[in-house]
Amino acid sequence: MFIPMSALRIHKPYEAYFMTFTTVGWVDIFSRKACKDILLESLAYCQEHKGLIVYAYVIMSNHVHLIAQAKAPTRLGDIMRDYKKYTSKALVQFLKTNKESRRNWMYPLLKSYANKTPGKKNIAVWQAGNHPKELYSPPFIEQKLNYVHINPVRAGYVVRAEHYVYSSASNYVLGRGILDVNIIEPMSGIGFVGI
Repeated sequence: MFIPMSALRIHKPYEAYFMTFTTVGWVDIFSRKACKDILLESLAYCQEHKGLIVYAYVIMSNHVHLIAQAKAPTRLGDIMRDYKKYTSKALVQFLKTNKESRRNWMYPLLKSYANKTPGKKNIAVWQAGNHPKELYSPPFIEQKLNYVHINPVRAGYVVRAEHYVYSSASNYVLGRGILDVNIIEPMSGIGFVGI
């Protein structure tokens, strides 16, 4: 099914969106704690300094799902562009400078994707785009929240979503997590469905 590129853009820069960021070639970069921590630290920075409001997230081995919006004046698309640019550089630096056992095959692979990705010169970590979907109704919001939080269960990482550390499921179920998020409150009589 053909989806026009204009449909894959953030058209309302201050509305909430569900987004997905995927690594090039679906490379499992985030199977290491240090790599997931780079993503989390950058999200926290964007919350504190760029006006990013995070409602839900999950970091899987090769992709990230995020429900977020931006406070004016910074546009959500600009924050996400900067987030991907910074995390890409930080992840490449991690691969170069740490005793990463996967460096010998991963670095050349990521480099080969840069040759295939428009606008990339040296190395590519992320696929182009964020695949944004505007959160337009309470049932759609609920579906996306559940989708984000159930990802680690479906992947077989955990039995209960709130047990996966790199997710906001514990924020919703237990009231705390490793990254603060803004909890989406029940709207129009439709509340968050427990995990």
